[in-house]
Amino acid sequence: MDLSILDSSPRTGSGISLLEGRREQVAETGDAPVDMACGLASLAGAVSQRACVFCGSRVVLYPVADAVHIVHGPIGCAAYTWDIRGSLSSGPELHRLSFSTDLREKDVIYGGEKKLKAALLELIREHNPNAAFIYSTCIVGIIGDDVEAVCRSVEKEAGIPVIPVHSEGFKGSKKDGYSAACKALMQLVGTGDTKGISPISLNILGDFNLAGEIWMIKQYYERMGVDVVATVTGDGRVADIQRSHGAALNVVQCSGSMIHLARAMKEEHGIPFLRVSYFGVEDMSRALYDVADHFGLQSLHDNAAELIREEVAEVMPRLRDLREKLKGKRAAVYTGGAFKAFSLVRSLRMLGMVTAVAGSQTGNKDDYKELAELCDPGTVLLDDTNPLELAKYIQEKDVDLFIGGVKERPTAYKLGVAFCDHNHERKIALAGFKGLLNFAEEVYASVSSPVWNLVPRRAERS
Repeated sequence: MDLSILDSSPRTGSGISLLEGRREQVAETGDAPVDMACGLASLAGAVSQRACVFCGSRVVLYPVADAVHIVHGPIGCAAYTWDIRGSLSSGPELHRLSFSTDLREKDVIYGGEKKLKAALLELIREHNPNAAFIYSTCIVGIIGDDVEAVCRSVEKEAGIPVIPVHSEGFKGSKKDGYSAACKALMQLVGTGDTKGISPISLNILGDFNLAGEIWMIKQYYERMGVDVVATVTGDGRVADIQRSHGAALNVVQCSGSMIHLARAMKEEHGIPFLRVSYFGVEDMSRALYDVADHFGLQSLHDNAAELIREEVAEVMPRLRDLREKLKGKRAAVYTGGAFKAFSLVRSLRMLGMVTAVAGSQTGNKDDYKELAELCDPGTVLLDDTNPLELAKYIQEKDVDLFIGGVKERPTAYKLGVAFCDHNHERKIALAGFKGLLNFAEEVYASVSSPVWNLVPRRAERS
């Protein structure tokens, strides 16, 4: 495709051009198949929306609520990720405290191992956690602290799992942090007792209990007749993760972050896995039916059908009303993993809206091919984009709504575009059937706010 058509627009003329090295990571849906470059290191100077390895590992492991989490590095790393997810706990709140060894110049010169060990022993004595995760940041990789040796020593002395998380930021990007987190979790998996686990059981992987969503999803499966052994990592508990290898199935919601764990559990413990999504009526229903089909029991399928009928009947009248009000509105979507983008495109279509821009931080070629097939012709697809590119296509596609995370919010507001947070900072449950209604209500409230009539973009359009 000739990408020169993406460099200007007769409607808005943003005046923002693509960086030459980024041109293969941008495409527009149409008659020709989409073949985007992806899985690449971020282009220097492009100001990627991706985060570092440490951040990726931290967001995955953070919701394990009865473990102590220690950031071995400068205080800024801990501050950057403090309370990074809106992950709720039904019990302990230890995960929200974000401890740090606060490495300084003297520690860089003489090493931080003694400081780390002292901090670990003090925190374990004070808080009595069931495990400890130690995150190695960039400076630790540079000065060469032997974090594994410290962990072995403290584990022997304290009698709990003390797990190093190799998350030095310079080793890659956020998705490499996901892999590091899954490797850390695998040190727990398989170490617990599996007695009493039903043969009709599963683990929920990749939901982080934002605004209590995992409680809703867990209830759906239990209403069907499927036991939930572990939730990894939303509202997670060390003991549940230790015995999670006794489950008959893994269902993976955020495949970008948890697919490594699912594959490792399949290889080491023989547990099959399904990729699912809990966003939107269509995907939520499919997630339940896929689990029923996996176990092959008619009773599970019947229970799933009844559950879906009840839940859809409750939310559909209001959804129809909102659809009439939102019909024809245009949206841009940018997510961490591409799987969530699929669900958002389907949900927006159900609301009568058009997805004009769609992208992700970590999508692969198959993801973008599927996304291209799902989107309408003329949709711009972006891999590992940056604020300038987002601004360019928001203006050129004249969108009414931008759905992303906290890093994308300023771009939307500066351009006078409504914004919905669909990332880990949000406080509103968006998963499940009721979650779609919450999403629709938020979209409508954001798009219809009278404040947008005061911005220059609206005045120019009118």
